[in-house]
Amino acid sequence: MPSLTLAEARARADLLQVTDMEVDLDLDQGAEHFGSVTRLHLRASGDGQTFVDVDPVSLHAIRLDGVELDVALQAERRYPLTLTAGDHVVEVEATMAFSHDGEGLHRATDPADGQDYVYGHLFLDAAPTVFACVDQPDLKAPYTMTVRAPQGWSVIGNGRATLVEGVWHLRRTQPLATYFVSVCAGPYASVTAEHDGIRLGLHGRASLRAELERHAPQMLEVTRASFDYFHSIFGIRYPFDDYDQVFAPEFNAGAMENPGCVVFRDSYLFRGAASRSEVLTRSNTISHEMAHMWFGDLVTMRWWDDLWLNESFAEYMAHRCLVAATDFEDAWVDSTATRKAWGYAAERSPSTHPVAGSPAPDARSALANFDGISYAKGAAVIRQLIAYIGDDAFLAGIRDYLGAHAFGNGELADFLAAMERASGRSLADWAQAWLSTAGVDALAVDRATAQLVRTPPAEQPAQRPHALDVATWSGGSLTSRVELTATDDATPLPGLDTTAPLVVPNAADLTWATGLLDERSLAALTSELPAVTDAQTRAVVWVGLRDQLALGLVDPRLLVDLAEVALPHESDDSVLASVGMHLTGTVVRSYLQPAEEAPARARMAALGERILADAEPGSSRALHAARLVARTTDDVEGRLRPWADGEGLPQGLEDDADLRWVVLGQLARRGLLDADGVAAAQEQDRTMAGNLGALTARAAIPTPEAKAQAWASLTTDRSLSNYELVAVASGFWGPADRSLVEPYVARYFEDVPAMAGHLGDSALARVASIAYPSRFGTPETLASRRPASRATTSTRRCGARSSTSSRSSRRLCAPGRATAPEPAQGTTTGRPLVVPPAIAASACGTSAKG
Repeated sequence: MPSLTLAEARARADLLQVTDMEVDLDLDQGAEHFGSVTRLHLRASGDGQTFVDVDPVSLHAIRLDGVELDVALQAERRYPLTLTAGDHVVEVEATMAFSHDGEGLHRATDPADGQDYVYGHLFLDAAPTVFACVDQPDLKAPYTMTVRAPQGWSVIGNGRATLVEGVWHLRRTQPLATYFVSVCAGPYASVTAEHDGIRLGLHGRASLRAELERHAPQMLEVTRASFDYFHSIFGIRYPFDDYDQVFAPEFNAGAMENPGCVVFRDSYLFRGAASRSEVLTRSNTISHEMAHMWFGDLVTMRWWDDLWLNESFAEYMAHRCLVAATDFEDAWVDSTATRKAWGYAAERSPSTHPVAGSPAPDARSALANFDGISYAKGAAVIRQLIAYIGDDAFLAGIRDYLGAHAFGNGELADFLAAMERASGRSLADWAQAWLSTAGVDALAVDRATAQLVRTPPAEQPAQRPHALDVATWSGGSLTSRVELTATDDATPLPGLDTTAPLVVPNAADLTWATGLLDERSLAALTSELPAVTDAQTRAVVWVGLRDQLALGLVDPRLLVDLAEVALPHESDDSVLASVGMHLTGTVVRSYLQPAEEAPARARMAALGERILADAEPGSSRALHAARLVARTTDDVEGRLRPWADGEGLPQGLEDDADLRWVVLGQLARRGLLDADGVAAAQEQDRTMAGNLGALTARAAIPTPEAKAQAWASLTTDRSLSNYELVAVASGFWGPADRSLVEPYVARYFEDVPAMAGHLGDSALARVASIAYPSRFGTPETLASRRPASRATTSTRRCGARSSTSSRSSRRLCAPGRATAPEPAQGTTTGRPLVVPPAIAASACGTSAKG
């Protein structure tokens, strides 16, 4: 199927305006198909050839100004049109297919009650699978929709929905880009409220009503606070209809910013215990999507190469809002611990790209830029812009930009012009260095000269000015902090305590850079970091170690040693959670030698037990510790079996079904739970989450038959949804006897790319990442890769770029194990070092869109 090119989009935009869209959907035609009738109101500037986008199961009729056209002319998602200057109406009648991969109009069945739910996710080019349209972001139009749905269903969309004689009528919207149009339908449970004249709605599956109602007060509190904050700084009130937030089953991304109908993955309706960091993440997502109502929805990028105008600003604004307007004053610490780690991973990838203006010759190629660079790096660059021009000028520029392009489109030049008018400063050089050039600078402190040394990447040189700080610590006390703007490759640090054991560049995490700890600081970490009182500095150190590990500059054993002494004293929930997950899911699993994995897991289990014993019962800290124990312990009779039976669980986790499935998965991986045992456990948890847990546990059973069945399900079973495929992949590679799965390493590179025939890009990218044979980082694995395949192209953007090091072998990694294509290679103790991209980056599970 062709992907719309930039040249085609520009030609269509020169010829056409879309003045109005009328869409009628009939969702009451069964579980596989739905009816779609569209009336496109077009205005042509002259005579010309063009096309509309439509991807039906069957095209029944198409009319131009009432004249029947030949339906056989439709091919490859396009119908050609010959137009004369003036106004036209194109009517299209078609049958469309529900999807099961999270794109288009996705339909899912809740096993808890057998009820079906539908949500629309039309990003990036899935709109033609739902209705005929002119599918490009710069041809916005108002939408009027009707929806016929099964009896007992409710309908939520971009405009307020009213049921009239069995048909839902959605109020006409403001002009929207096609990829923002959404319809959600099903027997949703709802909680409604109002704030500042805006009707608010929260919606989730009927089987999650209790969870929805339990979490609604906190979610509504964040929603209200975000509205108030954004109204106060943007100078433009929320510009759309009611504000509905729909928690939909099997949603690929974290969330999607459809105006007035934001869709979230419904795992945010935590059914078990939820830690503070998880609630913070959900709150950040709520605020992030609301920021998009202005950045993306009100003013939309003209083409996909200006994605950052959407995502970087929503990323930045959400964290800013949480700090200023909610109880989550540590939101920037969470950003460091989770989001920036994801961004640095993308920066190390062979497919690194500039924040802005990345080439997107066609729509599908833009998908490669939905990564941590456009989100986390973009947000960091905005903080640098504010340091450069001042916050008052920044906010004035924002108001100028939004006001000038409201309900239309903008691009990089428009934004920079608004910032220059507000600040009175030229941003040409600044934008070239920070926005138009890829790469990340390395920052290190030279103690001998008391200077900050900046080293731009040789392959992507740029003169980036860094506004940042350098802090020194001794025995838990801050001994000096120097704030500076580094414009040269070496910048003096007057007043820096160069004798302090620990020197941390970018300690407040104000800039985007690889902060390299010097030899003395690395040697002092196990004694100094546990005593550091500043959570932001601790987060910077941990993320810096993750970065240096991926670049082959530190030994993975250092991270294991440091975790044992530092995490028992870690008070920040986000740092504790992210470090624990990185250690168990990445360092132990993918960096250590196979013989070292089991002892390291035992050390992590003992660490979890120690934290659990000291934690306040029922606290977030106790929750993270219990999860760490569940993921790592070998204590079958003292922990795994009792916890699986609901006995001896920590306070607050007595009825936590999600923790139980972690434990059951561990039992299955050890061969202590067979398929019948998994089925019996699933009978006790007939929910979507229970079904996913059972799929993972079944795939973990260490027998040849179970592995063959799991692989067949993963690669050939088209009845499985996107979430179910991920669940199978999650359990596949973990048996202690690696020979059980070793034959599937080579098959990955044949079978997973072939799934592109029936999975959409975003679903395939996630499945390919989770399914990658991360425990088999051998040269043979790397030689088997197929770079041209969709699967490897999708996953490798999470990776690490090639790196070598001449530093002492004490600081280099032990031979690691590859986890995705395009390895980084260095040397250690005379043997080859393979540092994989995706798991070395340890961020592939992060959802890009949202």
